[in-house]
Amino acid sequence: MSTHFTLPSSTEYAPYYHTYVKLIAEDPLEALRRQSRELRQLLAGLTEEQGAFRYAPGKWSIKENLVHMLDTERIFAYRVLRIGRGDTTPLPGFEQDDYVPVSGADARSFANILAEYDTVRAATLSLLESFTAEDVSRQGTASGQPVSVRALAYILPGHEAHHLNLLRERYLPVLH
Repeated sequence: MSTHFTLPSSTEYAPYYHTYVKLIAEDPLEALRRQSRELRQLLAGLTEEQGAFRYAPGKWSIKENLVHMLDTERIFAYRVLRIGRGDTTPLPGFEQDDYVPVSGADARSFANILAEYDTVRAATLSLLESFTAEDVSRQGTASGQPVSVRALAYILPGHEAHHLNLLRERYLPVLH
């Protein structure tokens, strides 16, 4: 298991991502492992119909949030791969609001989404665990901003932590 993931400096990522980085106070790989258990606990007892719940008009459903988390993890892991392998080609951004409506999330079962979650998370962890200290320190450009592998390792669980907090604060209190 890699232990090369120390807290990134603020110069290793765009200021926007500080929101996510500050949410991770532990080894980011351990955070990714913990979040798998945490997500299942949060979803326990929810019906498929509740998965389509939106706390306000125009907001994503619970299932759309989950699939958004998966899409984002895949994109960030792709960035990790490219930058970690020394590819200095600037990587494009993505528009999350274009992805969600065509994701088909609400038509999927929780079991199906969680099976995909397990696959994506295992691949992300495997990739991150393969990196050396030199790999982790590599920097590239994504969405027109500098970013390091180390920063992405914190941004990944930080993004999920943000969405888990939204589930806790805005979705689940209304459903329980």
